[in-house]
Order: sequence, then C-alpha cells, then structure tokens
Amino acid sequence: MKPTKIFLLSPAYSGGKRGQMLLREAATFPLATQLRSAEGAELGDVFSFLSGLYFRGKIAYARAFAAPPPRLPGALVITPTRGLVPAESRIGAGVLREFAEQGEVALNNARYREPLEEHARAVVQASAPDTAFVLLGSIASGKYVDVLASIMGDRLMFPTDFVGRGDMSRGGLMLRAAADGPELAYTPVRGAVRHGARPPKLAPRSWKQADP
Repeated sequence: MKPTKIFLLSPAYSGGKRGQMLLREAATFPLATQLRSAEGAELGDVFSFLSGLYFRGKIAYARAFAAPPPRLPGALVITPTRGLVPAESRIGAGVLREFAEQGEVALNNARYREPLEEHARAVVQASAPDTAFVLLGSIASGKYVDVLASIMGDRLMFPTDFVGRGDMSRGGLMLRAAADGPELAYTPVRGAVRHGARPPKLAPRSWKQADP
C-alpha cells in the first residue's frame, strides 16, 4: 500500500497592505467581494493573494503531490488563531481580520499555539501510523517546528532543498516541481541540518499573478 502524506502549509501574513486591500469595504475585485459574501473565500486563495509567490508555490505543490489517508485533507494550513485548517475551507472577512489583529505567530502566544497543538494531535490520531506530515514553511525557526515535532515526532518531514533558501526561492522551487516534477525529497525535521549555505539561484522564470 502506498504511504500517505499530508502537507502542512505555513500561513501568509494577514496584517500587511494586501490584507488591507482585501478587507476594504469599497473593494470590488472578485476575491474581496467573495470574502465579504455569505459563503466566503477559500483560505488557500486568500493566503495566495496575501503572500504571492511563496504561498502560491506551497498550495500548487501540495495539490500536485498530496496523498492523504481516507477522509483527511491533503493540505492543512497553519493559521494564526484557528490551528490547522484545510486549504479548501472558506473564511469570511471577520476571520481574516482576526488573523490580522489577534494572530501573532509566536510560541508564547497561546491563541496561536493551543489550537495548533490540539489539531495536530487530532490529525495524528486520525491518520495511519506511517502517514508523513510534510512542513512547507520555515524550518529554521521554532514557531512551527517546536510545536509540531513535539507531537508528530519523526513523522514531521520537510523538503531537504529548503535548507539555505529564502521564501521566494522556496516558492519558485515548489512551483517548478508542481509544474514539471519531480517531487522533492524529504527528511525528518528532528535531527536534520536546518541551516546551511545558500544554494545557487534558480534560473529566472515568470510566475504571473493576477492583481485586482
């Protein structure tokens, strides 16, 4: 039986200029109006707009290579206040405002840490014993790793090619892999070298994003 894996995507920053653009009551571009509607907008689409290349790379990569166990999503987004949320879940303007105003992503912020711990335990319990959890986010700091590794142990993995790369380089790497393959190689976070020399720059390539 093929091993299963779930991707864990680090969040986009909600409190910047692009977040303000989305939350403007006068904004008429499609994602903003969708966010204000009764059904809301998909979390993956909202964070892709906020973050640009980096989160677009994460969501594209997760959609290309996820292999979740039955009844579990293939991509879970780490959120500032609501733990792990499926990328396809819909949120409204009030939730995005909550992320922006109350959601400091820091280990000493219980509003961030406690829901993440609760959901991580639930996902581990609901998954197969050999399910891997692949973190698509910063592995250099403890704000994700320290919480998740304490619960997921050696099942928490990350792409080895992330070491030494900045956000934009990781985003480009994942977009290339999602478009052309192959899937990146992974290694357990615990005991891994998480800091290293910056690798050579990726060859230039256009990844256009539609702006409002």
